[in-house]
Amino acid sequence: MPVQEQELESQSFRQDLIDTGVVIQTEDLWKTYEMGTEQLHALRGVNMQIRKGEYVAIMGPSGSGKSTLMNLIGCLDSPTKGNYWLAGRLVSQLNDDELAYIRNKEIGFVFQTFNLLARATALHNVELPMIYNGTSAAERIERAKNALKQVDLADRMMHKPNELSGGQRQRVAIARALVNNPAILLADEPTGNLDSATGEEIMSLFARLHRGGNTIILVTHEQDIAAHAHRVIRVRDGKIEKDESTARA
Repeated sequence: MPVQEQELESQSFRQDLIDTGVVIQTEDLWKTYEMGTEQLHALRGVNMQIRKGEYVAIMGPSGSGKSTLMNLIGCLDSPTKGNYWLAGRLVSQLNDDELAYIRNKEIGFVFQTFNLLARATALHNVELPMIYNGTSAAERIERAKNALKQVDLADRMMHKPNELSGGQRQRVAIARALVNNPAILLADEPTGNLDSATGEEIMSLFARLHRGGNTIILVTHEQDIAAHAHRVIRVRDGKIEKDESTARA
């Protein structure tokens, strides 16, 4: 097929994704690592769609490929072959600088370890993604305050991480993930460092954010955490083993 026809077909497919509300589309996605003379296929032809406003859990045992899939979805890594569209854009063919821009604008990350600056206030921690994209100081502060209000931390804005509980620290991390109004909120084992009661509070917050219209992708190995989602994608041996709705759907 001539290059011009390929470009037109890609544009048409991209518009189709946008029109149908698809925020994530993977097509025959592979990730292969070279281990000396051996090849390790971490992902083996993954095909998946996630629509705007969905709440999806990606589950799998250690070595299943779920973390590799999360890294590709989050634009932290690039596939060996195959295509990945995020919010209508073919990101699997972007360079490192373009991927960094997508990570900052389109994806909000929540990690198990919080990843907060110890000497910075909650407000400044939430401001950080906007500093990197050149948002003005006045707008940064206003948006960071609003994000902290969303996670019920309006009265803890000037506290540093060591002055906050584990659950409060994770709320700061969630506010930081929300502050750029990303296409998706990607949470990697977000309750892994919390006790069960605090973990349930964080999952209740995710449920509230989902009801507010956020698209959430939750990566976990815990069945009780995955059960909070409305759809569970199970990964094994680098492939999607099962994709099903939960009782909450």
